[in-house]
Amino acid sequence: MPEEHRRNRRSSLATSPRTALLWERIHQVVHDSQHRLGRPLRVVDLGGGTGGIAVPLAALGHDVTVVDPSPDALASLERRVREADNQQAASHLTSVQGDSATLAHLDLGHGADLITCHGVLELDDEPTTVLRDISTALAPQGMLSLLVAQRTAVVLARALAGRFAQARTALTSTDGRYGDGDPLPRRFDAATVLTLVDEVGLTVVDSQGLRVFTDLVPSAFLDTDAEREALLALERAISTHPDRDLLGRLGSALHVLARR
Repeated sequence: MPEEHRRNRRSSLATSPRTALLWERIHQVVHDSQHRLGRPLRVVDLGGGTGGIAVPLAALGHDVTVVDPSPDALASLERRVREADNQQAASHLTSVQGDSATLAHLDLGHGADLITCHGVLELDDEPTTVLRDISTALAPQGMLSLLVAQRTAVVLARALAGRFAQARTALTSTDGRYGDGDPLPRRFDAATVLTLVDEVGLTVVDSQGLRVFTDLVPSAFLDTDAEREALLALERAISTHPDRDLLGRLGSALHVLARR
């Protein structure tokens, strides 16, 4: 198999252990919402930048608007659309430079049917404001897909790396950071996120910790399709296990689905 083909398979949204479960959950929400509404969805990808989620959704025929503050990220999005060579994706995708405040100025009809907000709350100084802007922009019965970094995962990762003082700092700090060298401004506990979502008037439909082992496994153990598929099968088994809530707290990311 050519090397380029192998790289493309490894980075596939639907097959990568890092993204497959997230995509499956979003795809199910999209399927259910489209069945209920009887039409393609109006989707906003807040902070979607390079279009990892937006382009596949647009390729399915949904009208997707990517809102991101970074012009470089939006330029990468344009390149991704060109490289996808998918006319349907290109015709159903719009990009806007901005942040959550921009949502109020988008032409969304009666509101967005789905807003994805992945990896945004960690970087914004006012996460409650972001969620409130999202809630306002959603249509009645509209869905939010929220992905945030979890505190417990970095505590485990730092401890396994022998960085015990950093692990303790991450465990006890108010922002979930392990010190000045931490690349993220904040991480969240699941209870905090669910409270924030509830406070802006959204109803949590489901929450699940993702990437329980994926971010801990050395890349040398994931060099073949069989190894990657085995890891994904493990992550999928965790998501349906009776102790999924407990195991999910160890995941690098928390995925919350909420309805207006």
